[in-house]
Amino acid sequence: MTARTGLGDDVVALLLDAPSLTHPDCVVFLVGRSAGRPDVVHVTEGWTSAETHAAFFATAAAQALVAKLQPLLDGESAYTDEVPVGGKAAF
Repeated sequence: MTARTGLGDDVVALLLDAPSLTHPDCVVFLVGRSAGRPDVVHVTEGWTSAETHAAFFATAAAQALVAKLQPLLDGESAYTDEVPVGGKAAF
């Protein structure tokens, strides 16, 4: 997603406080940024199933997050499907 100019920090802050992080069916939730374009923010999510992901995004908490994010974004976010084949995330 691309934040409006200068609002990348705000988008990242909202995402790092997202209700997905504590949801038991969310097994991966990574937030990253473009090194050359700090207002471009990447989110990688992994859920136990497409159904649990859809059910979560129908909740009031998820809709509230989306409502807070929308005014900070420049245009529509791009979504892609991904099937993990391996790797690691450590902080």
